[in-house]
Amino acid sequence: MKLLDKLKDKRFRPIMAESWSVCWPMALIMFFEFLTGIADVYIAGKFGKEAQAAYGIAFQVYFAFIIIAMALNVGTVSVVARLFTSGRKEEFNDAVNTSLITAGVAGLLCAGAGVLLARSIIGIFNVPDAIKAVAAPLFMIYSLGLLFEYMLMNTNAVMRACDMIKKSLVTMTVICLLNIILNFVFAFHTPLGLRGIAVATVISLFLGSIINLVHTRKLITRMTRFSVSFLRNIIDIGWPSGLLSLLWQMGAMVLFYILSLLPVNSIETIAAFTNGLKIESMIFLPAFAFNMANAVVVGNLLGKGDKEDAFYGGLITAVMGVGIVIIITALTLLNARTIVSALSDNRTVIYECLRYIYIALLFEPLMAWGVILGGGLNGAGDTKRVMIIVGSCIWLIRIPLSYLLAVHFRLGPVAVWWSMNFSMLIQSILMSRRYFGRRWISRALESVPTSA
Repeated sequence: MKLLDKLKDKRFRPIMAESWSVCWPMALIMFFEFLTGIADVYIAGKFGKEAQAAYGIAFQVYFAFIIIAMALNVGTVSVVARLFTSGRKEEFNDAVNTSLITAGVAGLLCAGAGVLLARSIIGIFNVPDAIKAVAAPLFMIYSLGLLFEYMLMNTNAVMRACDMIKKSLVTMTVICLLNIILNFVFAFHTPLGLRGIAVATVISLFLGSIINLVHTRKLITRMTRFSVSFLRNIIDIGWPSGLLSLLWQMGAMVLFYILSLLPVNSIETIAAFTNGLKIESMIFLPAFAFNMANAVVVGNLLGKGDKEDAFYGGLITAVMGVGIVIIITALTLLNARTIVSALSDNRTVIYECLRYIYIALLFEPLMAWGVILGGGLNGAGDTKRVMIIVGSCIWLIRIPLSYLLAVHFRLGPVAVWWSMNFSMLIQSILMSRRYFGRRWISRALESVPTSA
């Protein structure tokens, strides 16, 4: 039966409703994260193009440090979502407890490493010393919040898998409002200046992690133990996503490096790319919200043993996500100049950022389709295949093509923007082929998480 027929089938309406009940809170959560990020970029722009470039670099490094948290989240959602609907209460309790302890230890280690290595890591970038001098202390402050970031992300993953997404939404709303308010207060009304946006983030993450821990501990109905077996399950499913996040982040850093090699306006182009990524995140983050929601939808249905429902539930979620992305993309394109001009008053930065937006957004629906289907595969534990597809498109297509066209043939930053689009096209094609092959369904049912 075709997908359109399934959408009309009354039996699948509950699946559509369940999918939407997870997706819309996740979309709002991603929107709040976008607002926080755009506020950071706006404030950094008030301190000059160098500050914006420094913020972009510091944020990219910070993102690299939460890769382990992202990996743990993917493994946690896949394991906990299937146990939540399986009726195995004791194992469910052990899995939740194991994920929380692991996230806390990993976050503490990453926070220490970030503080100690901040200047050395920032020093690797091929940018002027003036930018490094700003980026290093900014990242050092961000590092202080890594423990709270890890706990917040992990508790959000647990609640997402356990039909508590609306509680996560409330927490993230509080974080967003507090972060934005503190951003302006610290940056413009205290001696902290630009560093105030990092301090605001740390304080907000601390409060959010405390709120979520209170909610999460209520899920555990008895004394639980740390399960090495569940830790193995989580790591086995999560490590490919962690490696993929690393490959993705390293790819982004290499793109920054490629842009720094341009003979003309390299700093302005880096600032434009930073701003463009933040604007594009207004579209990417909802797509990623549907990605995470799809992991829950597919994972829960597989936990019940519903193979057919799991397959079409993932497709239904992808169709809804692409529809929303198309609407947001159209609105962004129509208002691109106004949005870009609000983030910078440098004419070169504005011009290059507009070029990025007009080119990159052409392929956003394709991006969303591949990303959301990938979320369904993650929920089934098929993370290795997702890693291979996305990692190959970044490092075998995007990076080499960007360098070859932009630097070797001197076609400039526009060549980088088109190379990114082409890699996303190939990625979506390969992801669709994997999903419609259905082999991931039987493998998921054969590898049910267990504490044995």
